[in-house]
Amino acid sequence: MTIEGSSAGAPRGNTALVVENDPSDGAARLGDWLAGGGLRLEVVRPHAGEALPPDLDGYAALVVLGGEQDAFPGERGERAAPWFDELEGLLRKAVRHKVPTLAICLGAQLLARALGGTVERSAAGPEIGARLVARRDVADNDPIFAAVPFAPDVLQWHRDEIVELPMNATLLAASTHYPIQAYRIGGAAWGLQFHIECDLEMFAQWAMDGIGTLGELGIDAVELLERVDAALDDVAEIWKPFAERFAAVALGRVPRAGEGGLRSLPLIGPR
Repeated sequence: MTIEGSSAGAPRGNTALVVENDPSDGAARLGDWLAGGGLRLEVVRPHAGEALPPDLDGYAALVVLGGEQDAFPGERGERAAPWFDELEGLLRKAVRHKVPTLAICLGAQLLARALGGTVERSAAGPEIGARLVARRDVADNDPIFAAVPFAPDVLQWHRDEIVELPMNATLLAASTHYPIQAYRIGGAAWGLQFHIECDLEMFAQWAMDGIGTLGELGIDAVELLERVDAALDDVAEIWKPFAERFAAVALGRVPRAGEGGLRSLPLIGPR
């Protein structure tokens, strides 16, 4: 079965294609939550030389993870990773064919760029650690954001930001210094500037690799990891059911945005 010949929302099995852009940022807890929601994960690692598929035929969902690369081209137009043009093409196909998509941090930046948005080095500097973001009122009408509380706990590690969303995007969450924290494009593609997938081991590795950056920012690595550790349960309480709702959209159990009321899965999923 091909996506091109199928109607919007038609079943495509239960496999989610997960694109791992960097060996330091795997699916981790998010992968467990999506699997618990009924998705089978097929991970492709282009950083290790694995090829991206040419299209999303047969996939129920697309998940694009983060990484330390810049989403935007360098001064000479070169991409930070040789597969980014191809990945942006895949993201455009996902939106065009209404394949439910979840893009995290770098993934969210690539999703925005793929549809005409702008990503730049943040004038506010790096954002690192356990933080809160503010959910916007429009998220009340979103099939997977509606049950997210007003100020959810998230984890941050980024130096770039989305400064302009694509024309057809809906801003779902913001913060003071980094106004674009979460958004949706169309009915079923979501971008999160923040991280929800991290466990403590992953974040500790980022801190070790970025110890110079932490020093420049005056951030004590031990205190940083203590605060992240303290936030992990709160992050899971919010974002585990969020991931399960995304899986429910991918599996056709909950409608996409604009398709009517929620069905069959409670807004607050099991914990």
